[in-house]
Amino acid sequence: MTHPRLTPDPARTGLNEAAQIGRGVVNLLRKPNGARDRQLLLGADVTILWREDGWAYVQAAADGYCGYVGVASLAKPQRTTHKVNAAASHAYQNANMKSIDRAALSHGSHLAMLDETDDFIRTSHGFVPKQHIIDVEAFATDPAAIAAMFLDTPYLWGGNSRWGIDCSGLVQTACAACGIACGGDSDMQAAELGELMPEGTPPQRNDLLFWKGHVALVWDDEILIHANGTAMSTVFEPIEEAKSRIAKTDGPVIAHRRLPAVE
Repeated sequence: MTHPRLTPDPARTGLNEAAQIGRGVVNLLRKPNGARDRQLLLGADVTILWREDGWAYVQAAADGYCGYVGVASLAKPQRTTHKVNAAASHAYQNANMKSIDRAALSHGSHLAMLDETDDFIRTSHGFVPKQHIIDVEAFATDPAAIAAMFLDTPYLWGGNSRWGIDCSGLVQTACAACGIACGGDSDMQAAELGELMPEGTPPQRNDLLFWKGHVALVWDDEILIHANGTAMSTVFEPIEEAKSRIAKTDGPVIAHRRLPAVE
């Protein structure tokens, strides 16, 4: 898909250096010190396309999204073995829940296990409880259930973490947890994600409803879940109420798409 956030300057893409996000949550910026477009989580693989004045212009391996991150937030790539499947977790200094926490980890963060104890894996960032992680190749089967883990998460434009998330970030996170390839912006998702349903099709769980600049995930035939600026949070909302409210500012629903079944 041709999209400005997926199309780096071909005259400046000669570096092609593999790297990995080395901090908990990193803003992906439109320009150095500029606006945030999306976020990348710990362990996300990226390709550095060029560097300038302490910044790296990178392309995310997961969805092709491009933007600037601080060079200090990058690390050498390593093979990740686990990912956080709780809403959030911590990496502790020692294999003890009472020890000092060294890093906050959002759902979807990727980790490389160095060794393990009965209750923790040891990583370069600290000890992470086994209750909060799964194998990196394991996937959930219900995007809506993943989205519900983010209920009451503060709304954050361009956010992709438990500390702040927006509408397309919520959908991307829910899809990624289920192994469904998903773009980072709602227009990308409306163009390519799942199957476009005919107008008038009754919504079912895990369908997506799109407005101009907004997307929501269907919870059941009456309720949807979405991150939105009106609530400044991720919330449940009756579908018909949401349609009526959003139509006043953004117009009617422009697309209804159905995600592929996940087994």
